[in-house]
Amino acid sequence: MKDDFIFGLRPVIEAIEAGKTIDKVFVQNALQGPIYAELKAILAKNKIRPNYVPVEKLNRFTRKNHQGVVAFISDVPFHKVEDIVPQLFEQGKTPFLLILDRLTDVRNFGAICRTAECVGVDAIIIPEKGAAPINSDAIKTSAGAIYNIKICKENNLAHAVDFLQQSGISVYAASEKAQKLIYDVNLTEPCAIVMGNEETGISKEVLHHADEKIKLPIEGKTQSLNVSVACGAILYEAVRQKMTAIPNS
Repeated sequence: MKDDFIFGLRPVIEAIEAGKTIDKVFVQNALQGPIYAELKAILAKNKIRPNYVPVEKLNRFTRKNHQGVVAFISDVPFHKVEDIVPQLFEQGKTPFLLILDRLTDVRNFGAICRTAECVGVDAIIIPEKGAAPINSDAIKTSAGAIYNIKICKENNLAHAVDFLQQSGISVYAASEKAQKLIYDVNLTEPCAIVMGNEETGISKEVLHHADEKIKLPIEGKTQSLNVSVACGAILYEAVRQKMTAIPNS
């Protein structure tokens, strides 16, 4: 058994009450009973949204008596974007954010976190559902960078995008179908970059809310890059713009 998840009704309840950071909770479909009712109330109180799944999925996590509940615990604390953004402005920073829309590959996520921390991204925003778990594999792939960057977990990414825009932050969605190259937008001002799912890209809802769509130039026959590679190229274009914008002393 991996040490980054627990199972059983009472252990999960106790973990939440002890203040553990819960990454994901999987609950068996149609689960009932008084202890589950207690768990359900605690989940609601702590604004943790469970994923309802067939028992077969829970059995893939563990063959032990999970009682219909498996929870993944994260060593990384989660934040809210509405708390982070005001803090950045109060500190006199130019917010530089990254939104990862339903990335599912743990190693891609870890690699992106490593690059993001290296280039000075202030926070990474992910959805509550559909995102890669922040587990020991993600931390290892990030070379520990996950510990040094704020992770915001949001119920609705489109609403998070709206909040950023209302706060004066431009949101650029990376899409192969974009007309504008990354070199044609100003990444030195408050901005957030959106990267999409490895297979389906950015969701239509988030794409619709973005200020502009941007892309990397592709000259070869292969029409797409690995998402972590593409993200690194875009983030370092932002670094280049910021460095060239600094006047020579």
